[in-house]
Amino acid sequence: MWVNNIIDRIKLPFRKEKELFSALYNILGFYPHNIKFYKQALLHKSVGRRNAKGRPQNNERLEFLGDAVLDAVVGDIVFRHFEGKREGFLTNTRSKLVSRDTLGKLAKEMGISQLILSSGHSMSHNSYMNGNAFEALVGAIYLDRGYGACMRFMEKRILAQLINIDKVAYKEVNFKSKLLEWSQKNRVKMSFCDLEQTRDEQGSPVFTTQVLLEGIEGCKGTGYSKKESQQLASKETLQRLRREPQFIDAIFVAKADRTKMEEEPVMAAPDIDKLQEEQQNFIVEQPKESAEQVESGNAVGADAVQQSQAEEDEFTLDDISAAPREKTREEIIAEAEAAAFAEA
Repeated sequence: MWVNNIIDRIKLPFRKEKELFSALYNILGFYPHNIKFYKQALLHKSVGRRNAKGRPQNNERLEFLGDAVLDAVVGDIVFRHFEGKREGFLTNTRSKLVSRDTLGKLAKEMGISQLILSSGHSMSHNSYMNGNAFEALVGAIYLDRGYGACMRFMEKRILAQLINIDKVAYKEVNFKSKLLEWSQKNRVKMSFCDLEQTRDEQGSPVFTTQVLLEGIEGCKGTGYSKKESQQLASKETLQRLRREPQFIDAIFVAKADRTKMEEEPVMAAPDIDKLQEEQQNFIVEQPKESAEQVESGNAVGADAVQQSQAEEDEFTLDDISAAPREKTREEIIAEAEAAAFAEA
């Protein structure tokens, strides 16, 4: 009974084929020629249907085709809409228009998600189901009506009514800021490594940058400026952090090793008492004097000061004289006679 209810719920949108025609007309803006393409585009692999030959019947092949057609159609539209813009800008704009998130939101807004046949329980955890169905639907349009119909669908239905291509093109998500915010929140060291600088065919400089998280190599980015290359490297690294748990594990192992090394003391703390003792060794101790020596020394010092002061006060130019001249014969005889009389 429970199985029958599930089957009934799966088949509900297709009980009446004209209801499907009507629903597709509201979504596409035209009626399908061959309804089987659209039925397959809305058939998720979780249903597990197979044909007479045992091959799986789902929308994966149409999803592959629609992905390629979307790239061509949106690339054509972006190329004509933004004249003179560089290849990097055009690629970035197209990527944002055909991203899984954008296509998933379009599928919900247009009602495509309500027509998808699935097992029910997989809808909650498969966030790409709606976007994949949108691509498969474009593949069905291509097989049913050709490339021109796909172009009209994207131009008249999507870009004219649901998406502002200019807002999408010029709205920039700061992936570098988002990655920095994540690293700061988790106390992870983040840096950028400039790998190389080259030139393209027109001679314009091209920069390649790589993200490093705790020394672990992240993703690389290439752009016409360092800012652009860092943005692309940050974007790819953020996606890798979401997809690869082992990448996050390696980062946090490196972080643990770093913090452990920072916490371990490189040397013992210096002994303050020993440092003070070494400092005192530089002071030359003078021999202690007795009170009498101190008093005598003070007295001698005072006399010396007074004598020095007296000498300074008595200092004149009288002590300075010319070199002595030689005595005459008469002066020598007179001095000898004076000395002889003095002794007598």
